[in-house]
Amino acid sequence: MQWNNKYIYPKSTRSIVDGSRHYSVNEERLPSVTTILKATESEEKKASLQAWKDRVGHKQAEIIKREASSRGTSMHDYIEKFLLGKLNLDLLGDNTRERMMADQIIENGLRNKLDEIWGCEATLYYPGKYAGAADCVGIYEKRETIIDFKQSNKPKKDEWIEDYYLQCAAYALAHDTVHGSKISQAVILLCTKDNIFQRFIIDGERLKDFQKKFLEKVEQFYAQRRAN
Repeated sequence: MQWNNKYIYPKSTRSIVDGSRHYSVNEERLPSVTTILKATESEEKKASLQAWKDRVGHKQAEIIKREASSRGTSMHDYIEKFLLGKLNLDLLGDNTRERMMADQIIENGLRNKLDEIWGCEATLYYPGKYAGAADCVGIYEKRETIIDFKQSNKPKKDEWIEDYYLQCAAYALAHDTVHGSKISQAVILLCTKDNIFQRFIIDGERLKDFQKKFLEKVEQFYAQRRAN
């Protein structure tokens, strides 16, 4: 894999507005992709999350959430350093869970598959609509690709990760809109805390369908904001 700085990604600052993450990009303050997804989630999903909290207990649910967030942050940090050439996992002494999860993603999902890196933690935005930071953008198995790294407590099924697909579709749409690229697929590389690796890919009409769904959520988000 090699770096190709063919696109200049803007600098951004993050802030919390009314309890939700926003990005300041090119003098615009835009809601994050995850903020829009959270604000427009279905009643069914809200009920499912509430049922889980009731089942495990709200205090325990918060502990699980914090641990997962910390684990995800550390895993992302390892992978980002690897992509930037600042980390040699072969020489790394600690065998933390996060390091081993990152290693699974690197060895099974990135090495010999990621041909070219355009950016990591790259700020992407759709003017006037939304913004976010993509974990990695580049050429993956010879195709222009948005790549997202995820961690999980247990393996996922395709039908469980619609939000992941919507997030990646939003990034692909933003990248194409601003940079004139032709992102043709989104790749989600996931590792569980028990070191089970999974790869999910959306492309073609399915990617376009998720882009359309996300734009509908954007309109719903702004309609809700106007109503309030």
